[in-house]
Amino acid sequence: MADTHDHDDHEHHHHVHLPTGGAAQRRALRWALAANGVYLVVEVVGGLAFHSLALLADAGHMLSDVAGLVVALVAARLVEQPASERHSYGFQRAEVLGAQANAVALLVVSGVIVVTAVGRIGDPVDVRGGGLVLVAAVGLLVNVASAVMLARAAGQSLNIRGAYLHMLLDAAGSVAAIGVGIAVAAWQADWTDPVVSIVLAALVLWSAWSLLRETAIVLLESTPRGVDPSAVEGALRDDPAVEAVHHLHVWSLASDVPALSAHVVLTGELTLHEAQAEGERLKVLLEDRFAITHSTLELECHPCDPANDHVARVPESSRHGEPPSL
Repeated sequence: MADTHDHDDHEHHHHVHLPTGGAAQRRALRWALAANGVYLVVEVVGGLAFHSLALLADAGHMLSDVAGLVVALVAARLVEQPASERHSYGFQRAEVLGAQANAVALLVVSGVIVVTAVGRIGDPVDVRGGGLVLVAAVGLLVNVASAVMLARAAGQSLNIRGAYLHMLLDAAGSVAAIGVGIAVAAWQADWTDPVVSIVLAALVLWSAWSLLRETAIVLLESTPRGVDPSAVEGALRDDPAVEAVHHLHVWSLASDVPALSAHVVLTGELTLHEAQAEGERLKVLLEDRFAITHSTLELECHPCDPANDHVARVPESSRHGEPPSL
């Protein structure tokens, strides 16, 4: 039934399903990117003007969010590009490579912040608390507004939900910066600025490490988080039209595009058309129950010989140049 597999895959389920409400999600991303981009500049200028490392540390975290929003927007555009002969899967993993680059940049930024903050603990700089509170309060409003917009547009998009979580983390950083500003203005506690900066840098490190881990999972083609291969195989085996399942693999084409391939032995003697129909129905089952939108099923009428799974069998007479006997 090899022809069934080829025709079935080329006709159905080989494209990437764009998330519902993609236009609304892109609008939310663009708005959040514009607001956070403007505030990033304000935060850097404020950190330098008011001598606040806490603001600069939060700006480093804000930089990760801006980069993440850019990656999400670029990925949304690239996903819409059709596959080509050279890029048979399209540009699904562009967002993964971009996220990995962002994570490395974050590690560098957080390292610089920690080194600078440690130096300031013993020799604190005169921080202007009032200005720090003002800039951080504006940042809090921007982060909360961005988080609300992204939450409303998120749907099932992991990218949008990830951006939403980053906005919440930035809101926490703004609250911390406000606390530093109050402590400096009320009690001249300049030492709180480098201490809070180190805490914020730790948050950036945590975000960067999480990002590196998630991108590594995709690039190493590991099983996607939240997908249990045993449960997927069990669902296929339990189908009345399936006799056996083997060689099942689950991986990710992109961060939120799980893919599957498997050999499925169908019960009974089916025509080519009937086998195609069963294969299509099984793919719909995988999409509905496990959100696997890219599935490749090798349909078989009997199990493969494990010892010669990928070796074509040639009659002995043909190996010596003789025509096979009929």
